[in-house]
Amino acid sequence: MRSSVGATRQRRRASVLRDIFVTLLLQSTLSLVLNKSLLFIRSFQLSFVEYYYLVATLNLSSKMVSFRRKKKEGKEKGEAAKSPSSPKEEKPSKGAPAKPPTLDDIPDLIETMLNSKGEKSAAATKRIYELCDVGHKQNRVPMVCSGKYDVLTPLAQCLTQESGDGRHLACLALNNLSIPTENKRVMALGPASKDVIGGLCKVIAEDKQESYLCCICLMNLSFLEASITTILQHSPSPDGKELSPLDNPSSLLRVLEKLLTNSPAAPKASSGKSEGVRWACGLIKNLAKSEENAALIGQTEIPKCVVENIRAATAPPSRWTSNSLEDFSLFVILNLAQWPQSREALKRAGAVDVVKPIMAEGDLQGLKATMACAFLDASWSSFPDGGNAAAKSVSELMTNIVEKKGKDGQYAYGVFKLYTATKAYADLAKAAGKADSEMGGESNTKVLAVPSAVALNFQIVSDLVLSAMDDTEGGSKYVPDAMSAEHAVSAIEAMLPAILQAGDPPRKSPQSDKACGEVSQMLLTYADISGTSSEAKTSARAAAEQIKGASGSARPILEISHDLWTQYRKREGQPLDQFVADKGVEVDESGPLDFLPCANSEGGCVIA
Repeated sequence: MRSSVGATRQRRRASVLRDIFVTLLLQSTLSLVLNKSLLFIRSFQLSFVEYYYLVATLNLSSKMVSFRRKKKEGKEKGEAAKSPSSPKEEKPSKGAPAKPPTLDDIPDLIETMLNSKGEKSAAATKRIYELCDVGHKQNRVPMVCSGKYDVLTPLAQCLTQESGDGRHLACLALNNLSIPTENKRVMALGPASKDVIGGLCKVIAEDKQESYLCCICLMNLSFLEASITTILQHSPSPDGKELSPLDNPSSLLRVLEKLLTNSPAAPKASSGKSEGVRWACGLIKNLAKSEENAALIGQTEIPKCVVENIRAATAPPSRWTSNSLEDFSLFVILNLAQWPQSREALKRAGAVDVVKPIMAEGDLQGLKATMACAFLDASWSSFPDGGNAAAKSVSELMTNIVEKKGKDGQYAYGVFKLYTATKAYADLAKAAGKADSEMGGESNTKVLAVPSAVALNFQIVSDLVLSAMDDTEGGSKYVPDAMSAEHAVSAIEAMLPAILQAGDPPRKSPQSDKACGEVSQMLLTYADISGTSSEAKTSARAAAEQIKGASGSARPILEISHDLWTQYRKREGQPLDQFVADKGVEVDESGPLDFLPCANSEGGCVIA
């Protein structure tokens, strides 16, 4: 009985203590809970076992209260929802993710872009962009070249919108679509080309934040060389009259000039302004590859601007990255320096003094600077190491182009044209020849007239000759253009003092005589090819006469060069007697000469 009463008292005590404990805790902040707990234990002389029992009981009861409260709140909400007087609450939809666009959606998207404005048009433009983004490269050619869709017209129209989102998305989409080679011709020369180029030009002219994207897009299109004249000569007129790009402030030429001249001397790196200037120079680099375009560019402030970009560079050339402002600007100088009118503009801007120090850097930037200085008529003494580095790097470039390869870590095949490399070699030879004429001897020209380089120039000329002769068997894997052959002839003529240097001691050499005969005949054949310029004809005939007149004595450089050229022709399967001057006359054995001893033999008769 006593134990039962004691147990009852114990339970009551625990219940009271729990209520007091809860009250204390509810009136306390968390920081005071521990202190009050200890005070509670002392005040009621609790054992720690009792205290933990209280805490556990409190924990369980609080969970039950919480559950009951939630159940009650749920019941009240349910009753309120059933009540007709309570407003109906709409549950927000989770919103299933939008279905990815497909090519079949394009007609509807085009309709929306053409006939809607604001967010609706921008949303449709975004879907077009998603169809050609980096994850959907396979769609880019069908979107432009399949003939099923005209995405270019609505995208060009979006470029004229005031809405930044739609314009930005259109620029991104056009950039992606301009990458495939197949698309470049349609975008730059097709029915929508005027709208596309005009829209891109307008964004650049208005100095929008997307200007740099428009420059990149135009640069992508300008990798199609057939398009560069059309792109640069874009010259819109409100009244439809034809205006020269130089006379039209709205032409792409003048818009690019304004972008470069209005940029700060040192624009903040990676800012919209600096990116616009950088990619504008990348575009001009491609556009300056044609003589016609270079002549127009030479009549603007652009040559002066690109020279100033190099002059203002703070990083050394060895740290210029590919596609940097400095890299593009030096490329522009190189391309403009090849053509007469723009070359003079660069000289007036002081390009030689700015570019000359870069030659010592070597590598890609040194190669570009070397060729640019050669084009700009820099003196032979300007080239480091007595011209040896220049001769080696340019001849190596010529070889790589002919063999259709690049140079690891510097340039890929196709970056430089053969006519650029051959012209650089010819101009170096002329500079060396001028120095020799002033000093006497052939020491400077001999730097360039190494047999491998001389043989390569023979090869370039002969390959053009063979490609021009329809009845000739054999050929070359690389058919040079007419300009490259012309520059090679010019280089051969300039190097003749070294090429024809006699052996020491003087001696007779049948091999040298054969070389004189074949090379001179090859040059004469080249001079007679239709389409050869009058200047090249004169140069080829003058060189042929000098070479033919050098027979009768050993000419070591000519002999070795001829041997290398012959080995090349053997490898290519070309006829080795093509340029033999005295081959004799092949005679048919039937007819009035059938009395000859060789009649009815299997071989022909040769009358020497």
